[in-house]
Amino acid sequence: AAAELVYTDISKAQKYLAEILQILKDYDQPDFKLNFNLNMALVENQLYNYNLSEIHFRLALEILGERGDVNQLAETYIDYAGTLLNLDQADRARFYLNQATKYLEAFPDNRLKIRLICREGFYHLKFSNYPKALKAFLDCELEIQNMKEVPDLKDYHFFTLVQSGLGTIYGLLNDPERSVQSYLNVVDLCEKMGMRSRLSWHYLNVGNGYMAMQDFENASLYFKKAIKVVDDLNQQTRALAYANLGYCYLNKGQHNEALELFTMAYPLFKDRREKNLANIEWWRGKIYEEQKAKKALKHYFKALDFAKKGHEYRQATGILKDIAELYAKELDFKNAYDYQVLYNQAVERFMFDERDNQINEMEIRFTAERKEKEAEMFKLQAAGLQLKALRAQMNPHFVFNALNSVQNYITSNDNTQAAKYLAQFAHLMRQSLEYSELEVISLEKEVEFLRNYLDINMNLRFEDQLRYEISIDEEIEEDIYGVPTMIIQPYVENAIEHGIRSKRMGTIKIDFRLYDENTILCVVEDDGIGRNKAKELQMKNPSFKDHKSMGTRIT
Repeated sequence: AAAELVYTDISKAQKYLAEILQILKDYDQPDFKLNFNLNMALVENQLYNYNLSEIHFRLALEILGERGDVNQLAETYIDYAGTLLNLDQADRARFYLNQATKYLEAFPDNRLKIRLICREGFYHLKFSNYPKALKAFLDCELEIQNMKEVPDLKDYHFFTLVQSGLGTIYGLLNDPERSVQSYLNVVDLCEKMGMRSRLSWHYLNVGNGYMAMQDFENASLYFKKAIKVVDDLNQQTRALAYANLGYCYLNKGQHNEALELFTMAYPLFKDRREKNLANIEWWRGKIYEEQKAKKALKHYFKALDFAKKGHEYRQATGILKDIAELYAKELDFKNAYDYQVLYNQAVERFMFDERDNQINEMEIRFTAERKEKEAEMFKLQAAGLQLKALRAQMNPHFVFNALNSVQNYITSNDNTQAAKYLAQFAHLMRQSLEYSELEVISLEKEVEFLRNYLDINMNLRFEDQLRYEISIDEEIEEDIYGVPTMIIQPYVENAIEHGIRSKRMGTIKIDFRLYDENTILCVVEDDGIGRNKAKELQMKNPSFKDHKSMGTRIT
């Protein structure tokens, strides 16, 4: 029940989890403890208590390390990465996202794949890499549209995150119309599914979008909705809603209502306090400017102090400009000139800071992308070493099977046939050893290798018992297309050993055709005795009792 209530009724979820904690004091069962910590981590994250959320995730991972399955680990890593991004610990988030990616590559899970792509989008957003973030969210949106599983509440929560991420990016790219539409998608889904734990924040985002469009009527409507939500306990959201609603009233000329809202917002601000309080004092100054110049200056100077404390130089330039203009309006030209000079200096300072911030963002993004590339390079190197090791296993396996072909000729004193076979066999071995050092060879060489292998079997081992055909689509350029080394031979070998060997005459057909522009489809077909019959014969053969199939497993 607590898992469902995380997104719909956070207070009730807390109540149930408190009851579970009491039970755990008397009944310390690992699975109950695991679920308690996972749900507590999600609850604290929804309540914006990210440090507490991380503690519960770490406790859950300790238990999962001993008894968790792959899907549980992947899901927890994805959730944990979200909390770490909220804590601005992007490197650690990247580590857990990479871990989840590895698990999902080995054990695919479509709903977890959607959640992973969503987190990737927010990871790129953290580094202001808007193209990558936008691509991730749009890819995620497409995956959601094609999703075959019935979504649960947690899936819907991630659907809202995707739309929220799109809204953020469109807002940053100065596209308020699309930003508002994305945020409205979030609100519609939350209202439809009864997901109220972050609803206040979503209403605030819609209002901010409308405010950017100078649509103060619609902005006011959504700021009021944000204030009325009781399930979202975040005071910062409520404070911003009060302040921004006040700004809407300011622009509509309702000054008394605006001042009242500013007063209500003032004590609620905790996060980014200086910037938000600077805005309130600045907006108060604009109201009083029409009434009393001295009172307006008092609030402008307060706003300037807050902006300087918060190093909000862009904000400071706007305040200085208003101060200079107010002095000019009052015919105090000396102060007007002095503050115009300060304004010009502030603009210059802001431009330098913006340049430094852009350089810093580029360096951070470069470092993050370099780490990603390094991780990908190490992954490719590890895969290459693994392939090399597997081909090293393949060689003795292949040699053992190929030597069966020569056994009769070596022991029958048929020197001519033995010499002929040994020459062919030596050529085949040379190809095998040469190719085993390569990860990829041309299709032309792969086909040549197959022909040599089949010729040996057809002419020597299975004389008058085996025929073969190899066909290649005309669209395939054999000397250009590459395939993993010796990838087909084990399947051909299985067709011979388990399909053809027990027949008087058999045919193997190998067909290469284009599956799509990046993929070759190879079909190995035999007219042998069939899998079931082959298995029956194998079970009757005592020598097969300890046989372990290597070729297919290795490929």
